[in-house]
Amino acid sequence: MSKITKRFVESIIPDPKKVLIFWDDELKGFGVIIRPGGRQTYCIQYRNKQRILRRLKLGVHGNITTEEARVLAKQHLGSISYGEDPLEKKKSLKHLPTIKELAADYVERYGKNKRPRSLQEDRKLLHNHIIPKLGDKKVVHLSRRDIEGFHASLKETPYQANRVLALLSKMMSLAVAWEWRADHPVKGIPRFPEEKRDRWLDKEEICRLWNILESYKTQPSAFFFKLLLLTGARKNELLQATWNHFDLEKGVWTKPSSLTKQKKREHLPLSQEAIQVLYDLKSLNLIEPYIFPGSAKGGPLKNVQTLWKSVIKKAELPNLRIHDLRHTHASHLVSSGLSLSIVGKLLGHTQTSTTQRYAHLADEPLRHATALFGNTVREATSNSPKQSFSK
Repeated sequence: MSKITKRFVESIIPDPKKVLIFWDDELKGFGVIIRPGGRQTYCIQYRNKQRILRRLKLGVHGNITTEEARVLAKQHLGSISYGEDPLEKKKSLKHLPTIKELAADYVERYGKNKRPRSLQEDRKLLHNHIIPKLGDKKVVHLSRRDIEGFHASLKETPYQANRVLALLSKMMSLAVAWEWRADHPVKGIPRFPEEKRDRWLDKEEICRLWNILESYKTQPSAFFFKLLLLTGARKNELLQATWNHFDLEKGVWTKPSSLTKQKKREHLPLSQEAIQVLYDLKSLNLIEPYIFPGSAKGGPLKNVQTLWKSVIKKAELPNLRIHDLRHTHASHLVSSGLSLSIVGKLLGHTQTSTTQRYAHLADEPLRHATALFGNTVREATSNSPKQSFSK
């Protein structure tokens, strides 16, 4: 026996025929196992409360240092005197769920209640960010510091970083509810500031876009973009829409609760322009039930990006997103004098704060009204004869 040091461990020559074990002469029960292939593993040996001889591996030399192994050995050997069994504890930890397992349960149980689009986004965040970075961690061991560091590593993409944090928060809420841990480590972690991207088309830009869409008379996707602009609908609401949702004679689109963000049935009155687009679309004799059927039998259209990229390039509207058509619809309604509450109802906003982003546009009708009286005063004063006063 001798004191186990880095120099001592690295000086040991493996026996090609058998396993060697060396015990430390200072810390009883601390040793190193040398296998025929040269692998060196630190361990402790002890007897539990039942006086059964047990051996616990601490780590492989190179992965941990001799000093780190000695510290671990002291901690474990010390706990034995209080009646603990380190090997049994280690075995029990193996059965603790990991973040990867929590993610799988989240998708299977909670994901059933989410819209397909939202669930797809969650899967993407899990696959691209959460599982690669945190997947192997035990749920009970994930600390607030771990999450703060993970969130900070995504600071270059603040919107995505905040979505990842929100998803982790939902997962941790489930972990607490399932008693996989006692506390919620995401609560209180500040989100990155997000600047809302406010982009909508003016009348001249709408004209350019519409003229380009008109050149694609046989492309269903072109009708899709027209209807998004005319109705302000969400992309998924329209892609999932079927012909039986529309009453073209009455001019009403009835959105089922399964497609709306509020999970309530919505009745949207259609303009004459939107009704005409629907009639033109119907004349293409597409396979029902979806108004925009996809290539897969019985499924809706999925890929609209290809045509969209071509359209915005020809219309000279770079970086215009499909979702900006919804913003365009809303902004022109508000600037025309409609109240925010009516616009919010038309768009199916779940929160009034969402509609408030258009509040500054509501000033335009008021500004126009005050300008009318300003013009009256200017005309009255400019046409009146100048009076001269003599002393």
